[in-house]
Amino acid sequence: MIAHGKEIKVFCGNSHPEFALGICRELGVDLGKSVVTSFADGEISVSVNETVRGCDVFVVQSTCKPVNDNLMELLIMIDAFKRASAGRITAVIPYFGYARQDRKAKGRDPISAKLVANMLTAAGADRILTMDLHAAQIQGFFDIPVDHLLGNPMFAKYYLEKFPEDTFDHDQFVVVSPDVGSVTRARAFAQKVHMDLAIVDKRRPRANQCMVMNVIGNVKDKTCILFDDMVDTAGSLCNAAKSLKELGGAKTVYACATHGVLSEDACDRIENSEMEELMLLNTIRMPEDYSGHKIRQLDVSPMFAKAINCIYNSTSISKLF
Repeated sequence: MIAHGKEIKVFCGNSHPEFALGICRELGVDLGKSVVTSFADGEISVSVNETVRGCDVFVVQSTCKPVNDNLMELLIMIDAFKRASAGRITAVIPYFGYARQDRKAKGRDPISAKLVANMLTAAGADRILTMDLHAAQIQGFFDIPVDHLLGNPMFAKYYLEKFPEDTFDHDQFVVVSPDVGSVTRARAFAQKVHMDLAIVDKRRPRANQCMVMNVIGNVKDKTCILFDDMVDTAGSLCNAAKSLKELGGAKTVYACATHGVLSEDACDRIENSEMEELMLLNTIRMPEDYSGHKIRQLDVSPMFAKAINCIYNSTSISKLF
């Protein structure tokens, strides 16, 4: 592995080409020429149509739904660039799939996040660039450098512009963690926007279902901002919003999360919820058939472009936090 390649080249798979184009616009480079398709039996086929010898290659691919297809695309693209003598290969994974399987919850469970980390390293990745891992310790699953970006600066900027302190009394706002496990990230966000913190205590009887038990903290007659790292089926978020209003007496509920997985009937559930708005980052494409008005996205590709520029020039990315 060399310090860096002779020039930046950005390629992408099929998970989120628009995001890769946004990165390229910020960097002032063209998107690399490659074609990722499938054979008749479903096997992934990758063709790289320009030289990458000695280049600093960045492969942009979120491992979102269809997770396994997108993951295999990423692995095969990395292998192709490695065999084409790329100078350095960085896997840019805005949303890192399998991150929720980061430990053994019961006997004979796999630790799939570690397996994926091993696969990316074995494929030939020299570095990982990702955002808001579901469990921060996943960085330690890799034997290669991991640059872990945080989405909360984007949300802090958005809400401080939406509710400026010289116009709105931030004592009447509360950042809410939708569960105990998200308290650390919610507290960091609350400090950035100068608001108090509350917690929704819940019990999850089975996967993708939850039962809210209690609201910890004073939210009565206040505007609440639910803060989480991802929204999958949206059951937890919608139940939390309902509890904040019915149990806590909250005045208004907003929500934000980095990754909008939006599985099953999540969009309909959000549209019919107590939330006024759900703000996401565009690490995952919005469903093509979404026609509602509550879910919106902020473009985080400029932050990734700045991180890529820092990686290429071997400078610190801490300024992005």
